[in-house]
Amino acid sequence: MSNTPGLTERESEAPDVGELTPPDRTLMGPGPSDVHPRVLKAMSTPLVGHLDPSFVEIMDEVQELLRYTFRTDNQWTIPVSGTGSASMEAAIGNLVEPGDTMLVPTNGYFGGRMKSMAERAGGEVVEVDAPWGEPLDPVDVEAAFDEHQPDVFGFVHAETSTGVLQPNVPELTDIAHEHDAYVIADCVTSLGGVELRVDEWDIDVAYSGPQKCLSCPPGASPLTLNDRAMDKVLGREEQPRSWYLDLSLLEGYWGDDRSYHHTAPITNVYAIREALRLVAEEGIEERWARHRAVAGDLKAGLQELGLEMNAPDEYWLPSLNAVQVPDGVDDGAVIDYLLEEYDLEIASGLGDLEGDIWRIGCMGYSARPKNVEYVLSALEDALAEQGF
Repeated sequence: MSNTPGLTERESEAPDVGELTPPDRTLMGPGPSDVHPRVLKAMSTPLVGHLDPSFVEIMDEVQELLRYTFRTDNQWTIPVSGTGSASMEAAIGNLVEPGDTMLVPTNGYFGGRMKSMAERAGGEVVEVDAPWGEPLDPVDVEAAFDEHQPDVFGFVHAETSTGVLQPNVPELTDIAHEHDAYVIADCVTSLGGVELRVDEWDIDVAYSGPQKCLSCPPGASPLTLNDRAMDKVLGREEQPRSWYLDLSLLEGYWGDDRSYHHTAPITNVYAIREALRLVAEEGIEERWARHRAVAGDLKAGLQELGLEMNAPDEYWLPSLNAVQVPDGVDDGAVIDYLLEEYDLEIASGLGDLEGDIWRIGCMGYSARPKNVEYVLSALEDALAEQGF
């Protein structure tokens, strides 16, 4: 028996856990993507304090690099401490006040998440409808504004669940601003991978995640707000329901004062700094072009295998390729085979498209010709196993 009162012998024993040896996967799913070796190296550098003068300098550099990648001059541009869902909730939970009406889309899984977050923030939610796998039609958005007069409009620029890229973004933002509404853009699968121009397209708030086209481990997630949106946040009558994600408090840490709010995920900030340095070195427009070219090769190869894309060419999202599962093929069995035989990750569909599509990412460091060749060869083998 243990000598420690109240503990059995089993409870007092230290767990016997071996060395960490995760498998070496090729990540071609909807995220995370493969991490660049330079980013991993940055994460192994020494820690400093989150108020250390050297770290404050790093914070400034990260903000400037984020502005470049978002194509914005917004002062209020930061990496939120947390995953992409944290930057999403920071955007919605701060901009949507109790009693506000938010217009959200129905054409994918993440429009539904917008709805849930807006309701938790005390907002009333109305919807603009579009089928899963199609973008929003500006005519329908205009009609929804005329009917509901929302205070905030959210849309998904690159819908991870369907592989659809929303066109005509400036047209959507024009409609919203003509009705004096604020625009929140979900850029989780577009930032650093496909064309995104926050200032030129007149987007008030945009958020993203680091683990997709930036090829950075999750933990510090991009967010940007223009002055108009931040004025609304700072002028709220009621505090946001989250203390941790309250931008009026985070402003004190990421703004000029650098006053303590929370302990930042220092290693993750190192990581996103290096990932954003890679973006700047490549050039943002060149990076967009690389994603389109490499994903174009992937798309052509999939079609040569007899597979069909879920999204029409005009809405195709290079960073996330949604591929229809052929009749008679078990989507889960193919995913399992690729993982077991090739250490290769792709994913199934979400929500309305679960079981109907595969989602194959082509993002950041994963968007390389050798990865495309690998996934096409492995997928051909996996399909042959099922007689396709």
